[in-house]
Amino acid sequence: MAIEHFDVLIVGAGLSGIGAAYHLKRDCPKKTYAILEARAAIGGTWDLFRYPGIRSDSDMYTLGYAFKPWREAKAIADGPSILNYVRETAAEHGIDRNIRYGHKVRRASWSSETATWTVEAEHDGKTVKVTCNFLSMCSGYYNYEAGYTPDFPGIERFKGRIVHPQLWPEDLDYAGKTVVVIGSGATAVTLAPEMAKTAGHVTMLQRSPTYVVSRPAEDGVANWLRAKLPGKLAYDITRAKNVLFQMLFFNIARKKPEKTKERLLGLVRDHLGPDYDIETHFTPRYNPWDQRLCLVPDADLFASIKAGKTSVVTDHIETFTETGLKLTSGQSLDADIIVTATGLRMQLLGEMEVLVDGRKIAPHETTSYKGMMFSDVPNLSSTFGYTNASWTLKADLTAEYMCRLLNYMDRTGTRICTPRLPEGEMEIEPWLDFSSGYVQRALKILPRQGAKTPWKVHQNYAKDLVALRYGKVDDGVMEFSKVKAVTKAKVAA
Repeated sequence: MAIEHFDVLIVGAGLSGIGAAYHLKRDCPKKTYAILEARAAIGGTWDLFRYPGIRSDSDMYTLGYAFKPWREAKAIADGPSILNYVRETAAEHGIDRNIRYGHKVRRASWSSETATWTVEAEHDGKTVKVTCNFLSMCSGYYNYEAGYTPDFPGIERFKGRIVHPQLWPEDLDYAGKTVVVIGSGATAVTLAPEMAKTAGHVTMLQRSPTYVVSRPAEDGVANWLRAKLPGKLAYDITRAKNVLFQMLFFNIARKKPEKTKERLLGLVRDHLGPDYDIETHFTPRYNPWDQRLCLVPDADLFASIKAGKTSVVTDHIETFTETGLKLTSGQSLDADIIVTATGLRMQLLGEMEVLVDGRKIAPHETTSYKGMMFSDVPNLSSTFGYTNASWTLKADLTAEYMCRLLNYMDRTGTRICTPRLPEGEMEIEPWLDFSSGYVQRALKILPRQGAKTPWKVHQNYAKDLVALRYGKVDDGVMEFSKVKAVTKAKVAA
């Protein structure tokens, strides 16, 4: 059977993959493409996660696509609404017809002789091969099959039920039950107040606090603008407003960490009152934005704490017991259900094996180019969003730049684009300057970044906007070439 060939192959049919396909259709309408999706459904994260209260931790005016206005009243949207938004986008533009479900990509092999990638995917227990000229990786940043759970002592002793949010069971009935949620990140602060609505009591057990910020679920300015202006114009203004606010807040936090910290903790104190132990439970040891802030819509976590439905305990686990947890302080927590909201397992390129002309590429030995390509790896882009802003802001720019590259190669008659590190020494840094556990655990598998542009990974939308939308494509670093005939050495008789 003949191997199918496409101009562009996109891996992943989530928020990023659907966005990349839209940009291809708009900016490179003559290019053929297909999307390989490992799962049986569209939506990525927003189809996978089914835990109670699942929602965005960014506003939808920036997490939404630049080209498709978010029209619902809630800016902090629930998972099903976001999934519907992604599916609607795919259907509106005919993208859903180009998705191949149940195709788990295992390997991609580049040939400079033919200027093509041969992609091997597992489908129905068999290996399917597809070739393409350009490979767009939109497979997310974490392992979909399992989340991260530490090796808790005595975990096998617990007689109740243990659940990880990434694999939420449909049959879990927690009404009237005593629940312990282990964790302090975005998932934990979402789960605790939502489960507390029907649970007997929920305790959020954390080793150390996270900065938690309340924000209205609805954006009043956005809703007012939508009532007064055409939908796209209102959306664009709101998006610009929110991007500028995010950048301003991040820069202030970096320049004046102590004042920012004081302000954030003051807001928590306003919600919980002067008698609550903010110092123990809501005062992190790190500065704001050394890790991502946790967003709670309409102060729901704080309201649940004040109502006595949710408690926060800051301590370490000594061991699981038959009935719950014993903590290092000597305190015991009884539980019917324990939820391990202990994080994700990061991975890059879906743990796909990458070979370039037969040489295996280890991503951690490469250097990131413009936060979206890898040194010495031709015709491959990878979508990875911001740590300090909405994922889709960078995803949109990455897709735009991919299209600029493709169109430039068409104009110049070239077929290969390869980021090349300059000769000589360049200071190398970790790809992500972030102290979150899931990032620190993954640094050994992530690429490096350089100290100078275009090898520097800017966590800055304005800088990336200038570089990716308006910067030169032929920047002296990207090497463009045509396919050259490979002459094989003659073997002496």
